[in-house]
Amino acid sequence: MKKLLLLLTLFATSVTGFSADTLSAEDRKKGLAYLEKTRAAAVKGLSEAQLTFKPAPERWSVAQTLEHIASAEDFLMGLVKEKAMTAPARPAGEDVHAIDEFVLKAIPDRTKKATAPEPLIPVNRYGSTKEALAHFQASRAKTIALLKETAGLRDHAIDSPLGKKLDPYQWLLFIGAHSERHTKQMLEVKADASFPKK
Repeated sequence: MKKLLLLLTLFATSVTGFSADTLSAEDRKKGLAYLEKTRAAAVKGLSEAQLTFKPAPERWSVAQTLEHIASAEDFLMGLVKEKAMTAPARPAGEDVHAIDEFVLKAIPDRTKKATAPEPLIPVNRYGSTKEALAHFQASRAKTIALLKETAGLRDHAIDSPLGKKLDPYQWLLFIGAHSERHTKQMLEVKADASFPKK
């Protein structure tokens, strides 16, 4: 009976190009740890002057950067649920773990500048830094829950700005990596010589 089930599973995989949930327990654990690690924003204990300080007119303040992170979390989660989870299977033979590592390396890399898309440019959409942080934390809790509870996170893949197709799991890593990137941006603002002392 076990042999028959195995043969049926292999046959189904070869015909459809996809298997049930191929995300390993180890990958899921690693992804959850990364989402937890990147949920802390560098805003704790900052005054209003510190939150709104801009090193240059074209650069974002800590408060604006937090708003961008919170908005991007929702935007990217919508992409995961509405597009990535319903897309076709990725092409056979791709090294998913190499792509995982590429996401974790490329997105937080601040040496490569990027321009935020129009819907993610800060416009004070949450009213205060406290509300923006609360929104981000609530959104991140949903992101973590999706990774904990959802099957099939390796079964689909869609194009990405990285020039590679990403599966839903890799998009969740992308979300964490995006937070890491912009937390570094906040730290750069705080390290500016003109950053207010209080």
